[in-house]
Amino acid sequence: MSEVKKIATRESYGNALAELGGQYPDLIVLDADLAAATKTGIFKKAYPDRHIDCGIAECNMVGIAAGLAATGKVPFVSSFAMFAAGRAFEQIRNSVGYPKLNVKIGATHAGISVGEDGATHQCNEDIALMRTIPGMVVINPSDDVEAKAAVKAAIEHVGPVYLRFGRLAVPVINDTPDYKFEIGKGVVLKEGKDLTIVATGLCVSESLAAAGLLAKDGIDAKVINIHTIKPLDEELIIAAAKETGKVVTVEEHSVIGGLGSAVCDCLSANAPTKVLKIGVNDVYGESGPAVELVKKYGLDAEGIYKKIKENM
Repeated sequence: MSEVKKIATRESYGNALAELGGQYPDLIVLDADLAAATKTGIFKKAYPDRHIDCGIAECNMVGIAAGLAATGKVPFVSSFAMFAAGRAFEQIRNSVGYPKLNVKIGATHAGISVGEDGATHQCNEDIALMRTIPGMVVINPSDDVEAKAAVKAAIEHVGPVYLRFGRLAVPVINDTPDYKFEIGKGVVLKEGKDLTIVATGLCVSESLAAAGLLAKDGIDAKVINIHTIKPLDEELIIAAAKETGKVVTVEEHSVIGGLGSAVCDCLSANAPTKVLKIGVNDVYGESGPAVELVKKYGLDAEGIYKKIKENM
């Protein structure tokens, strides 16, 4: 059996920008002295005149991007999620969201899989923050294929978009001929009748593996990849909840305000269903190897499997 290909979605982000640079001449990339880490350096090498290093000044970077968008450019501001969503929140809210400017935020190094950088850099609150901004699209791709497709979709979408990328290499699961990315549309990866697992980002491949473990116990789990958390594919989630009667959400993010909260909002209003939220449970992360942290916080296949079994 061949080894599963693994690529970090931050790599996909840099590669996608470089690949799309020729197709979209108005594409401008801004970075906050992190081009090597966010991988926008790949774009810089191909289009040096369209890459702006703003230094360690994320708030100013967003303001510059807002000005560029007002002139018709399509700017991508790039930094770690903690700085892009956290430090520059006010500028994103007031300078980008309020005037509905066409700025894209490429936030890398999200979640606990940032690893040894520790709690201060492991942003588990960014999806919650960005969901609250009116008109903001929030995308959290699950692999290389999806991340590249998301960058292209973000360019073509008119309006602010938040894109969440990871540092840890993850399995490529969407390299199929029929794969199609559409903002606001979830993807059914596995059919099932006993419960529905709704996952996003890094946790999608782990949820698929967990479904395999559940199958050995005779539990048939449906698995849905929600790459767009806002706007949420409410139609798909409601239908799945009615079909299986049980829903589990899985995310490398706080259980407060992220995918789980979005799904609960949807179902409480349209199809009241018991929901188990698996994620980071109102705690900070910690320093350590990324794979070990994912395991410790119960976001690997075995951890997801155990939590579902305990609650079935």
